[in-house]
Amino acid sequence: MHVQDSHWSSASVVAPGTALSASSGHGRPGGPRTTPLRVDAQRNLEHVLRAAREVFGELGYGAPMEDVARRARVGVGTVYRRFPSKDVLVRRIAEEETARLTDQARTALGQEDEPWSALSRFLRTSVASGAGRLLPPQVLRVGVADEQDHARVPQQRTQPAGAELRLVPERGPAAGEDDTGAAQLLDVVGRLVERAREAGALRPDVSVSDVLLVIATAAPSLPDPAQQAAASARLLDILLEGLRSRPA
Repeated sequence: MHVQDSHWSSASVVAPGTALSASSGHGRPGGPRTTPLRVDAQRNLEHVLRAAREVFGELGYGAPMEDVARRARVGVGTVYRRFPSKDVLVRRIAEEETARLTDQARTALGQEDEPWSALSRFLRTSVASGAGRLLPPQVLRVGVADEQDHARVPQQRTQPAGAELRLVPERGPAAGEDDTGAAQLLDVVGRLVERAREAGALRPDVSVSDVLLVIATAAPSLPDPAQQAAASARLLDILLEGLRSRPA
């Protein structure tokens, strides 16, 4: 997955299910609509969101809006009427995928009594859904930010045993205000990891960041759906073996 080229400003937050218009809502651009969308407008919005998930999943968040419009078979102006900036669309997609992963983690936590089964179920469900290709940058940025860390891409840095992933604030005055969804995901996945570690099923040095990087890594984007599914399943089997603890 390639994650790049997104500002993640607080002004660009869009709650799932909310449509935007460049000329509506309290007289300022990008304000929420107060009237329901027409049937054709709602259909266009669904096409844009589906296309955005596909394009960003294949090319990363750096893909241009024109590619999204082309995949949705609408004019780029239609995309901008719904999402006045690319940041707004990026955040909408990332928030939806983060919420989906959080729901999958909660389901595994609530329905699997055996800790390793719960963790592996979450990983298999998440990889199969392809959500790993759309994880937001703040979930995959691991460690302490330094002056050389300008690229908003997943990076696995050396961590001491037992170190956990924590959110790295974005630069700017509004940083950290919109990380609620990411924090919820980290909390639920953290519980899955802790349970498996306490049961002795998970290597003691495996962290939440490792688990999320497995999800991102094991969801390759291949042109053939059958090949993609086979490659994901094979890679995940290998990675799961790497996560399991071994008798001393």
